Amino acid sequence: MSFRITAASIVAFAAAMPAFAQSFDRVASFPTALNSPEAEESSAEIITATADGMTLIYSDSPAGVIGMIDITDPTDPQPMGEIGLDGEPTAVSALGGTVFVGVNTSESFVEPSGRLAHYVVATGELAGECDLGGQPDSTAVAPDGSFVTVAIENERDEDAGDGRVPQMPAGWVAIIPLDADGMMQCDAQIRADVTGLAEIAPEDPEPEFVDVSEAGEIVVTLQENNHIVVLNAAGEVLSHFSAGAVDLEGVDALDDNALSFTDSLTGVVREPDGIQWIDTDHFVTANEGDMDGGSRGFTVFRKDGTVVHESGPSFEHAVIQIGHYPDGRSDAKGVEPEGMEFAVFNGTPMLFLLSERGSVTGVYDMTDPANPVLVQLLPSGISPEGVVAIPERGLFAVANEVDLRGDGGIGAHVMIYELGEDAPSYPMLTSAGAEELIGWGAISGMVAGEPGTVYAVNDSFYVGSPTIYTIDVTQSPARITDAIAIDFGDVNMDMEGIALDGEGNFWVATEGNLENERYNAFYHVTAAGEIVREIRIPEELEAVQTNSGFEGVALIDGVLWGAQQRPWADDAENTTKLISFNLETEEWGAVVYPLETPETGWIGLSEITLHGDHVYLIERDNQIGEAARVKHITRVPVAELQPAPLGGEYPVVTKEVVRDVLPDLLQTNGYAQDKVEGLAIFEDGTVWVSTDNDGVDDHSGETLFWSFQLN
Repeated sequence: MSFRITAASIVAFAAAMPAFAQSFDRVASFPTALNSPEAEESSAEIITATADGMTLIYSDSPAGVIGMIDITDPTDPQPMGEIGLDGEPTAVSALGGTVFVGVNTSESFVEPSGRLAHYVVATGELAGECDLGGQPDSTAVAPDGSFVTVAIENERDEDAGDGRVPQMPAGWVAIIPLDADGMMQCDAQIRADVTGLAEIAPEDPEPEFVDVSEAGEIVVTLQENNHIVVLNAAGEVLSHFSAGAVDLEGVDALDDNALSFTDSLTGVVREPDGIQWIDTDHFVTANEGDMDGGSRGFTVFRKDGTVVHESGPSFEHAVIQIGHYPDGRSDAKGVEPEGMEFAVFNGTPMLFLLSERGSVTGVYDMTDPANPVLVQLLPSGISPEGVVAIPERGLFAVANEVDLRGDGGIGAHVMIYELGEDAPSYPMLTSAGAEELIGWGAISGMVAGEPGTVYAVNDSFYVGSPTIYTIDVTQSPARITDAIAIDFGDVNMDMEGIALDGEGNFWVATEGNLENERYNAFYHVTAAGEIVREIRIPEELEAVQTNSGFEGVALIDGVLWGAQQRPWADDAENTTKLISFNLETEEWGAVVYPLETPETGWIGLSEITLHGDHVYLIERDNQIGEAARVKHITRVPVAELQPAPLGGEYPVVTKEVVRDVLPDLLQTNGYAQDKVEGLAIFEDGTVWVSTDNDGVDDHSGETLFWSFQLN
């Protein structure tokens, strides 16, 4: 089957978003490092909750523990410590106040081993453990508490045999009965045989994810085999079928640092990962893909294998519209739906679908399994892996696995969301409702245009598609209504700033990097996207520049002013320059801007824009999360912009801090983003600010786009 995106379908999606009367918002973010302060790396992968909904438990593979979080107050989660394991935790499933943990103890791919451990959450006491005889992946407890089941994957070695199945030993599904007290009956363990079923490597099934229905039936995905199996509690096969394939249109199939959704893919095998029952006859798969596929969406099946609904590229398109599309995965599996959860909130059956690479949770109303309705998209940490719903408290929580602290980035988080009456706070910026599908990200510079309109540019992450975006800020969320593709030819652009030329066209500033043959320069760009003039900085400046150059541009009385991000070789410590070019005389000049002294890392400029008698700038450090300190909007009197000729003594301007935006960066209850980069100010003093999401590369993809009023 094929799926085509049209203007009508985009508008329909935008109109459908408010279908659910209430909405979720993130209320807290919990760093896993609080539970594992001594670990060099920690993570939150699979997550569950105790029956009272007051404690979250997550698997932390790098630290070799399971971590626990007290969410008695979900807005103020507290660390409860961790339970150390002699092995790698792969999954957790709670029953009452206890938790079952799949523990991988394999010595190698060909000698897999593992156990299922059972702990009392409040005390950390080991209540029991069963030898599984192989490498566990996912776990699930029957709703009636009668058994626990484990997908024994015995995963393949991706470096052996071209990374393909078959690679023995084969996997199976373990089913362990529980007694009336919830204790495991290891001697009664069933090892359900699922070999000989799939068309792909039938001798080597690799069970990936399991779930149990209210009727006590087990469904399991064989991801690498592109197959689905339904079992009863005795391990007998009730049905099995291929997960099938999908034809996709309107996708980006190339990792080329460009947002272009015009490709088609034929016969993409689903290769589902996560799976959830939504009633006793239907379940949903998250079609992440592995060896050959990944259809970028989800599918609703009847348990007999009938496809009831196929999302096609619609989920991915929705992620594209909020700026979370990971172009670096275009040639692989796109947004990669992986984990999911199903629960009923206030009588409405809801599916929570995780995009591993887009770092988004899609919330669907599943009242009609044949017609799921997307009601929300919520931001996450980097690479959401697991999700648990606590409907009796109106909560759900997402475990995000990536820890980038070793590279100066953010650590792993568990994020908590609550159902409420207010309108959702995210997304703050979207292209939903535009006549065509508009992809965007890496917003790096902005300028106020006619009332209600902001123009923005993307940076060199999208070197293959430099674009000027038109944003309608009179709507909530703000809407990208148009995208002007720049005809860049052989110009290597890293657009970091934009200004109006007063005649309906633009000036953009690009940041230089001579190693990449990219120059610090001003470009005159028409409203049609044609470059009509290049003004490259002179040789005496190129001789002292570093790879931190222009980060903004303003046009003041016929003079272009570029904000130099950080000190160059001719600058004193903790100073940078505002560099000028007179369009009439073609003379260059500069003034000195004094920077704050960083506690760690660096501090520099990220924007410059004109308003009234001042130029306003963004001065920020490069720190993220709790390490962030300086995220300021400052201003300098225009009267002090008296440039001295290059090579001499430059006058030092006086700066004034107008606003500390660090509190603003926490308004969605996430962590403080590092890159505050866009600033636009209207004549009435309304200020719009945006963050740069780095093209969703080692980034959550979250873009904050908000306004305030100058005093």
